[in-house]
Amino acid sequence: MLRASRRALLLAPLATPALAQARTVTLVHGFGPGGPADAMARLIAPGISESLGANVVVESRPGAGGNIAAAAVSRAAPDGTTLLLLTGGHAVSAAFARNLTYEPVDGFSWVSLIVRYAFVVAVRADYPAQDLKQLLAMAKVAPGAVAFGSAGNGSTQHLVGEMLNAMGGVQMTHVPYRGDAASLTALLAGDVPMVCGTATTVFPQVQDGTVRVLAVTSATRSARLPTVPTVAEAALPGYEATTWGGVAAPRGMAPEVLAGLNRAVVHAASQPAVQARLAEMLDGTALTSTPEQMRDFVVAEIARWRGVIQARGVSSE
Repeated sequence: MLRASRRALLLAPLATPALAQARTVTLVHGFGPGGPADAMARLIAPGISESLGANVVVESRPGAGGNIAAAAVSRAAPDGTTLLLLTGGHAVSAAFARNLTYEPVDGFSWVSLIVRYAFVVAVRADYPAQDLKQLLAMAKVAPGAVAFGSAGNGSTQHLVGEMLNAMGGVQMTHVPYRGDAASLTALLAGDVPMVCGTATTVFPQVQDGTVRVLAVTSATRSARLPTVPTVAEAALPGYEATTWGGVAAPRGMAPEVLAGLNRAVVHAASQPAVQARLAEMLDGTALTSTPEQMRDFVVAEIARWRGVIQARGVSSE
């Protein structure tokens, strides 16, 4: 009976005047349809809908690296009818302070994290460096001669490479591309010897033997690449660089509404099918939180990336 009562409480509709009238919640993200953010939003929308007893509609508002959507949601009514699917790029944008038209921390009510995932350091299969330590040794001998590709200037992938430079005491040259897929194409063509990218982008090439992953950037090994060491294991103790997905809402939300949204998102992200799909799609691990924990996490992420940007003199242009 206790379990049934707790489930009934979890799935009870969120009682707000706006939801009582509209029964529709819009889950906004700031990227194009079909990308990772869109996939994450559509993956958790059914669970949120079930918990709130409301129709959840996913809306894409791409532009400015997610900042257009973030600005719009930060100014929306805090009545529980508008949510924002954020990625780790939110903290990177805040760290760069890229002409933001919203306050990246206090401009939101933080709901819950949903996933955390890592990047990989990958080379072509025929590259002479057999491990990350050898790659960094080659870069140290010839500063600037070794290059790494990323998803673009000021991307999280760019900063992952700059952390390798900083902690490895080397100077690899950054080559920006328009997304992970483009950087992988350049790697396969021999335009760059190494890329910092998402694990799922390189999986097919790893399987067909054209790409080797030298290391993963998380603190623990990847479930899908269990034989590949972490950067910390391979060469740089203490190295860790991950990104994330989570849900926020407009600032000024009533505590009871925020609590209901947190229950809904935690419920959605805790479904075994959702967790399995997150692992498959992102090589990620489901990670839910309280609103306070998410806020503290985002603040720490902004500070961490700002430290890398300032130490390396990184530009987002």
